[in-house]
Amino acid sequence: MSLAVSTAIIGLLCLLGHLLRLLVRRSIRQPQYQNLLQEAIAASELCGCVYELGIIANSHGLVMYAVYLFSVGVYWSLAWGDVYACPYLHVEDWWTGKTRLNSAILKVLAEVAGGWATWRYVRLLWQLQLSPAHQDRWVETCSADLQVTPLHGALVEGGAVLVCRLLARALSDLEPRFATAINSLCGTLLVIVGLNYSGGYYNPMLASALKLGCVGHSVAEHLAVYWGAACLGAIASTHLYPLLQPHLVGTRRKLE
Repeated sequence: MSLAVSTAIIGLLCLLGHLLRLLVRRSIRQPQYQNLLQEAIAASELCGCVYELGIIANSHGLVMYAVYLFSVGVYWSLAWGDVYACPYLHVEDWWTGKTRLNSAILKVLAEVAGGWATWRYVRLLWQLQLSPAHQDRWVETCSADLQVTPLHGALVEGGAVLVCRLLARALSDLEPRFATAINSLCGTLLVIVGLNYSGGYYNPMLASALKLGCVGHSVAEHLAVYWGAACLGAIASTHLYPLLQPHLVGTRRKLE
């Protein structure tokens, strides 16, 4: 019963996100404002689903959690289009000259606003107690997921982001079949690996929306691990990938 309720909630959040995206596309003409709203919607959708994925992990184990995380990851890749819902991707765009700094900052702020608002409606959903797994979840003390030192946590978050971005670039160049599924599968595996270290967030906005200010680490440690390390990992990928690209593309050409 609880799995069915969690599935329905995740489906509802994705449906609401889709409908809001359609509404924004049809009612907002200015591309900049449209994109900012799309970022906020996607960020809120992401955070809301991750809250419920946490319920699934606690009630049904990591295998079921991984299946659901992989599935929604594929859906988001197909549904969001050019929307990121992830701050370090905007940092990348600014670092590589694809966007201006003020534009990147505005998009990050839109994502943070969307993520910050998520707990308000998730708490209301849990207060309905549609599932035994939701019992008293809205009054639990928030505890940090960082189970190692901040330095080790930063290495996990930054290293995983580096791997994710290198993989994403390689898939974009190689264009294999099922690239979206491959990317989502690798992301899911990295999250599972990182759960017992940093929590495996690999998204600064998501980490802050769910865990900023929680008992277990200071705000400065949180920002260093989840924002600083992740952004550095993303920036590092922009410099490292050009060194790897010829080998990857060359390998593909030989196979063809």
